[in-house]
Amino acid sequence: MGIEEVLAAARAGSGRLSPAELLAAQAAGALVVDTRTPAHREEQGEFPGALVIDRTVLEWRLDPTCPWRIPEAVDADRLVVVVCRHGFSSSLAAASLRAVGLHRATDLAGGVEAWIAAGLPVHRGPVDLRT
Repeated sequence: MGIEEVLAAARAGSGRLSPAELLAAQAAGALVVDTRTPAHREEQGEFPGALVIDRTVLEWRLDPTCPWRIPEAVDADRLVVVVCRHGFSSSLAAASLRAVGLHRATDLAGGVEAWIAAGLPVHRGPVDLRT
């Protein structure tokens, strides 16, 4: 199986969100997690309201049963939306979160590129970095 098949399987039934849907979900309390590299965040801008969590520790920080979770990771039913640059690695990350029990985890279709293309804001200020 190649990466295209893996990506398709990761996205199957995930309910990926458009930029407008993510904006509404965020207003309703969805947890948005930015997994982009520092270089990509510098280039594109910071995602408003997102927690920045390195992809290498994502599952440990968001699994409500894990001793290394962040304080916001208290409920497996919470909507978690992962964002990345183009919406590819975020699909794989969301699938991994669903595999550890976060059944509502999904991602932003088209990534931050789609967010910016929709005319939605990014900023240059500080981030909520979780290590």
